[in-house]
Amino acid sequence: MLTFLPFLSLFSSNMTSSNEYGSSSWELIVAIDHQCGGEQKESTLQVSGDLHIGGVMLKLVEQIRVSQDWSDYALWWEQKQCWLLKTHWTLDKYGVQADAKLLFTVQHKMLRLRLPSMKTVRLNVSFSSVVFKVVGDICRTLGIRRPEELSLLRPSEDAKKKKRKDKDKEPVIEDILNLNNSPVSLGLPASPGFYSKTMTPIYDPVSGTPVSSSVAWFGDSPLAKQSWNNLAFSPSNCTPESLAKMYQPRTLVDKAKLNAGWLDSSRSLMEQGIQEDDQLLLRFKYYSFFDLNAKYDAVRINQLYEQARWAILLEEIDCTEEETFIFAALQYHISKLTLSSGSQVFTTEAETDEVEAALSNLEVTLEGGKAENILEDITDIPKLADNLKLFRSKKLALKAFKQYWFVFKDTSVSYFKNKEAEHGEPIEKLNLRGCEIVPDVSVSGRKYGIKLLIPVADGMNEVHLRCDNENQYARWMAACVLASKGKTMADSSYHPEVHNILSFLKMKSRTAAPQDVSDVESMDMKPECFISPRYAKKYKSKQLATRILEAHQNIAHMSLVEAKLRFVQAWQSLPEFGLSYYIVRFKGSKKDDLLGISYNRLIRIDTATGDPITTWRFSNMKQWNVNWEIRQVAIEFDQNVSIAFACLSADCKVVHEYIGGYIFLSTRSKDQNETLDEDLFHKLTGGWE
Repeated sequence: MLTFLPFLSLFSSNMTSSNEYGSSSWELIVAIDHQCGGEQKESTLQVSGDLHIGGVMLKLVEQIRVSQDWSDYALWWEQKQCWLLKTHWTLDKYGVQADAKLLFTVQHKMLRLRLPSMKTVRLNVSFSSVVFKVVGDICRTLGIRRPEELSLLRPSEDAKKKKRKDKDKEPVIEDILNLNNSPVSLGLPASPGFYSKTMTPIYDPVSGTPVSSSVAWFGDSPLAKQSWNNLAFSPSNCTPESLAKMYQPRTLVDKAKLNAGWLDSSRSLMEQGIQEDDQLLLRFKYYSFFDLNAKYDAVRINQLYEQARWAILLEEIDCTEEETFIFAALQYHISKLTLSSGSQVFTTEAETDEVEAALSNLEVTLEGGKAENILEDITDIPKLADNLKLFRSKKLALKAFKQYWFVFKDTSVSYFKNKEAEHGEPIEKLNLRGCEIVPDVSVSGRKYGIKLLIPVADGMNEVHLRCDNENQYARWMAACVLASKGKTMADSSYHPEVHNILSFLKMKSRTAAPQDVSDVESMDMKPECFISPRYAKKYKSKQLATRILEAHQNIAHMSLVEAKLRFVQAWQSLPEFGLSYYIVRFKGSKKDDLLGISYNRLIRIDTATGDPITTWRFSNMKQWNVNWEIRQVAIEFDQNVSIAFACLSADCKVVHEYIGGYIFLSTRSKDQNETLDEDLFHKLTGGWE
């Protein structure tokens, strides 16, 4: 007895014998997926244009005469590269004619995913659903909340070429984690604890204590816990040799190529040429990390840390040598704790307060969320007033740093000849709203500088401020960062921002006594594993170990989760953090430029020098659209500012989706249910062609 799709019986009444079709009937050839038993076969059906897709499928199943579950099968139109999923539509409505090449195949197929931790997982996903929904299903399988922050990326051609070249020299057997039997892959509901509005934990009926997130999500079998450990803990097992073989972007143009492969979230995998068992990269696409929770986000926080770690190791983001060794020390510390803790619970109750404070600070810093509301006296906005040194471009006659009296209020900085002149007219008033803030710090050299790139009509004015000490620097830097976002020091995120800056400076401090040779030799991991190949070549192994262990003394007290969060905080403090690059040609320009897309702004960047030319804030954006005929993105801002550009390194739809995606993420709130408004996402990102 045949097992049919439940809905196919609805169309059986529309079926007629071949002689009833008369002259209007025609032959339709349908290829049948090899999964129906053996090799791919073809079946010829006698159909007419008014036959529904469901009727075609029923007719096909009756002709195949194989008893099995057909509920996951659908028709794929090869020439049009689309699924025929609307079973009530007729062949005429779809435009299917006798020359159509249709494939009767399963909608769920195996896909290999390279996670941010570089671990490859293999799981069963829908090849007929839009990518936005597929990523949500994947994240439920992996135990990652907030799937809207992630997406799927094709490996860059340069990376694939390098990988093929290395494979020719030495074949590598890849360790793959098979998750095809996970609850979501089997069609079962995800754990309610991960997606409940209140984050209420599940309690053990015997002990009465909250069940750990690993048990709640993956179950309590040894195999399930091992799968969770592979995702929530990532021992550093990358050798210096394998790290040196990995693809590293050398220029901003190379970095732009890495972002060309983002899949269209509004189309299915098959519609974008992805085949069964292909490999894609799962990555955090949007740098707006919202509602992090240490008890439920073990996997999410670890994968976020891993994406940051590899960005540093492969120099996908620039940092100073001093910062490089801070990152190396944090990696070393995390690796030691991971190896010693193994499969222990991600965080203990004793660490919860400290971790939650770090999470709150991280969200505030990233503008992914807001700290608890604090009553503010709107009649008394705080101000800073201090002696600072200033330097401007030499063409403006100031050739060296000169001391002035600075006053910071609202979102502007004014400077005077001295303190006594404060109540008169300032020498100059700088409005920092929309400007770029770049740290210029060397703790070892006792240099605490702030570079301000202030938008003007013909580009950016560059102004340098120099502070006397780290406390002064932290206060002024935090004020500048907030002002660039249109916020004042009355905002509740000001003090957490000051704290984060001071914490990072403390990590950079080399006040610890130099390590002796015996301490260095006791380092149980190769220091080259925690440093980019460029610095590994610059120093001998003992020198690297000494520098890493010196920096490690400043962070040795941190717990595992706190160290990961500190790493992410240090990553997001880098000038290039959150910038995704694309090569574009602006309307009216004769040369190519780079467009940097961040969570709150667009930046036009000079391709040759890497210097920012102009910045546009999303908060000032009125509308944006795409002219699909000429593949041009047009954006309109406040004050009658309009820009238009063609994207050269990727399809313009990729850039359009990036902008719309960040606008969508800005609408999230902790007060709302975690169910996403998928329709709103597609309205903001989909466009039309």
